[in-house]
Amino acid sequence: MLLKIHNATLGYPQKEVLKNVSLELHTDKTTCILGKNGAGKTTLFKSVLGILPLLKGTISLDGKNIGEWNRRQFAHAVAYVPQARSLPFPFTVFDVVLFGRTAHLSVFSSPGKKDRMIAEECLEKLQITYLKDRVFTQLSGGEQQMVIVARALAQQPSFLIMDEPTSSLDFGNQLKIINQVNKLKNDSLGILMATHSPDHAFMCEADVAVIHNGMIWKQGDSKEVITEEVLKDIYDVNVKICTASAESSRKICLPVLD
Repeated sequence: MLLKIHNATLGYPQKEVLKNVSLELHTDKTTCILGKNGAGKTTLFKSVLGILPLLKGTISLDGKNIGEWNRRQFAHAVAYVPQARSLPFPFTVFDVVLFGRTAHLSVFSSPGKKDRMIAEECLEKLQITYLKDRVFTQLSGGEQQMVIVARALAQQPSFLIMDEPTSSLDFGNQLKIINQVNKLKNDSLGILMATHSPDHAFMCEADVAVIHNGMIWKQGDSKEVITEEVLKDIYDVNVKICTASAESSRKICLPVLD
């Protein structure tokens, strides 16, 4: 399956945020979106999700314009992991994950045995079954984020859109999320992920789309696109890019302090 943005202008009737956006997302691939705060990453995601109407161009899923998909069909194919994790009621973790099955239920039906089994499987996949009966609002930020990812997986989508999934998480929980992203990619899931850390793109061996000055400025393999010059241009900081170790070819970013 292919999610494709073609020559799109994104934003609001009173304000264009991104122009001439073209991007392809395939299953079994991860694409990281880089850009400073306010660059337009969330606008891009809202447009892909159909929350914001396009000002120009097209976004298609499996060759069909997303406007032609009804919301239930679209939710079968695309799941969303937002930045905000707050819920208004103290649901259990299992109930939160089970909510992900809503797109597969008819209007007046309740989750059945198959839906509960799928929710259990998603908890197991992320290794958080031990949280099953805990109250979601009483979990740590990292635990909550893993539960929200499990809820998205319960939709059984082809594509997973993640808006800065590691924001506000400590270093250990950030690594857990990135490890899970890599595992999900290996399950033939297409992932579109916004991040403020270029290192995450290196860790995911991802493609990268850099948003800068109201456009997708550069895109391609992270090892080729993310350079010291590019990071200086978009973040206005000096960074040294080097290999992680003699045994690893993975690149890492080291800030150069004044």
